[in-house]
Amino acid sequence: MGAIVGSFLNVCIVRIPMKQSIAFPSSHCMQCLKPILWHDNIPIVSFFALGGKCRHCHARISWQYPLVEAATALIFTACFAVFGFSAKGIFYMALSSMLLVESVIDTRFQIIPDKITLPGILAGLLASTFFPSLQDEKIWRAGFLQSLLGILLGGGILFLVATVGEWFFKKEAMGGGDLKLLAMIGAFTGWKGVLWTLFAGSFVGAIFGLYQRIKSGKEEIPFGPYLAAGAFLYLFLGQRFFEWYAGLIGFAG
Repeated sequence: MGAIVGSFLNVCIVRIPMKQSIAFPSSHCMQCLKPILWHDNIPIVSFFALGGKCRHCHARISWQYPLVEAATALIFTACFAVFGFSAKGIFYMALSSMLLVESVIDTRFQIIPDKITLPGILAGLLASTFFPSLQDEKIWRAGFLQSLLGILLGGGILFLVATVGEWFFKKEAMGGGDLKLLAMIGAFTGWKGVLWTLFAGSFVGAIFGLYQRIKSGKEEIPFGPYLAAGAFLYLFLGQRFFEWYAGLIGFAG
C-alpha cells in the first residue's frame, strides 16, 4: 500500500509545482506524452522491468520514481510496525506522505506549496479533535488545544526567527513556506513535536549545510527537508524521549 501511495505522491511532486491537475490526464511520459500502460505503472517493479526507460520513446525515467515509492513503502511499514492499525498510525502515515512530497518539491524547486500545507494544518487540527489519542489525550477539547498550540507555536517560532534574521542579515532569512510547514507538523504532533522538530531539523540542516558550503560554496539551502527529517525522528524517537525525560524529572523529584 505504501508503494502504491508513493506512486501517487510522485504525481503530486511533478504536477503541483507546474500547477497541473493531479487527477487528469492519466499518467503519461513527460517526453512523448503517451499514456503509461497499467503493467508499466506497477510501483518499483515497472521501473526495473523497463530498464529505467519509457517503452515508447526510450527517454530515461528519473530515479525519483522508484525511490519515492520505496521510501513511502518503508514509512508505511514503520508506522504500522510501531503504531499498528490505529488512528495514530494512520494519521502519521498521512503526515509522513505530505512531508515526503514537500521535501522533494522543496529540494527540486525551492518552494513549499500551500496546496499541501494549508489543508494539512486543517487536517491535523480536525484529526486531533476527533481522535485526541493522536495528541495522547482522551477528550476532544484537549486534543484540539494541543493541536492548536502546536500550530501557533510552530508558525510563531519560525516567524520570530525569520523576522530577527531578516533584520540582522538585511535579507529574507526564511520563507513563509517553512512557517506553514512547521505549523502543519505542530497540528499533528503538538508543541512537543514542534520543539523537537525545530531542534533536530536545525541540527541536521547545519551538518548538511556546512558540508554543502565546503563542497560547493553554496550558502542557501532549502530548510523544508530538514524540518521533515526532524518530524520523522519525532514520530519514532521524540515521543519516547519526552516520556523518558518526564520520568527522569519525576524520579529526580
